[in-house]
Amino acid sequence: MLSSEARLPIGEPRRYLGQLCKHFQHKLPVTLEETHGCITFPGGVCTLKAPADARMLTLRLVAGDEAALGTLEDVVGRHLKRFAFREDPELHWTRAAGQSSH
Repeated sequence: MLSSEARLPIGEPRRYLGQLCKHFQHKLPVTLEETHGCITFPGGVCTLKAPADARMLTLRLVAGDEAALGTLEDVVGRHLKRFAFREDPELHWTRAAGQSSH
């Protein structure tokens, strides 16, 4: 399995965690708690964390191959940027050691 992570300093991380999970729950399996969530895509899984005491949203993607991981980075990134357009977030994905970057 390949993985990628982005840590995004943002004003209201739990708000965006909730928006992403609620958006995708109409078509995909989703779990949502106050400070974390999980979205299961056909090509992989996105876990989200927004600790109550931090202004940080952490997104972690896991997929079976390079193409699926790149697609997840694109889909999750585009949706987050659309929801957080007022903050214009800079999202940078970091691949686990030994993996190329998208």
